[in-house]
Amino acid sequence: MALMITDECINCDVCEPECPNGAISQGDETYVIDPNKCTECVGHFDEPQCQQVCPVDCIPLDPDRPETKEQLMEKYNTLTGQG
Repeated sequence: MALMITDECINCDVCEPECPNGAISQGDETYVIDPNKCTECVGHFDEPQCQQVCPVDCIPLDPDRPETKEQLMEKYNTLTGQG
């Protein structure tokens, strides 16, 4: 699944630079994650880096975007030009 940022986000700016895919950007009110770029850090790290640094724990899995690890790896390969 792609990750999402909930409205509990405090705009602390720590998640955006941690995303290896550039999937996180400033939205209208809070940061947002582009689900087409989010691989949950599959291919880069063992755990999603944005979740690791978020001080308010507001980055859960997006239930509307179920993806397997294989699908996430395929997306990673496409994004990095390896696919």
